[in-house]
Amino acid sequence: MFYVVLLAMVAGFLAMRLYSVLGKRTGHEQPLPRAAEDRPALAAVPRTVEAVSDAREVASRNLEPKAEPGLRAIVAGEPGFDVARFLEGAQAAYRMVLEAFWKGDEDALADLAVDDVRAAFVEAIEARREAGEVLDNRLVSIERALIADASLTGREARITVRFDADIAAVTRDAEGNVLAGSLTDAVETHDVWTFARTLKSSDPNWKLADTDEA
Repeated sequence: MFYVVLLAMVAGFLAMRLYSVLGKRTGHEQPLPRAAEDRPALAAVPRTVEAVSDAREVASRNLEPKAEPGLRAIVAGEPGFDVARFLEGAQAAYRMVLEAFWKGDEDALADLAVDDVRAAFVEAIEARREAGEVLDNRLVSIERALIADASLTGREARITVRFDADIAAVTRDAEGNVLAGSLTDAVETHDVWTFARTLKSSDPNWKLADTDEA
């Protein structure tokens, strides 16, 4: 009889401990999750996959509608392609090509442009040297870079970018005297450049393939 009473006291003590730790249910507790087989099936939610980066606001603001099909084809051919990053790289390339041309740096142009475009730059540089002229130009700012067109032929991708920029241009003679222009007055320029690259090639760089004025 003693052991029965003792066991009853122990059971009562454990019940009080559980009550104090877990508390009593009030009816506002979140229900326990049911087993998977008891849950109602979830309806599939259709997802729209946007080929051109959907979170790239900078791209959407700087993209002509006619360029979208070409960009979609480029993204499909190389899923890692990023429109916003391309625009950033294109602006950097624009600056580097201009500065290399102004300085007469033919080696730098070889890394930035395809052969025929580089040849045209080199021809202009040589003509400038023969005339004894030196360009003292400054790219003040790139006001806007806009993707105007894009295409994919086989694996050859081409993207055309319009650059609206302010450039301070000065032409000097061999002695440094100013022949034309001014560094204090920037001139609005509108260039249309096309960059090309073979998708999935070992070379990740886009090269300048054509130049024109807007």
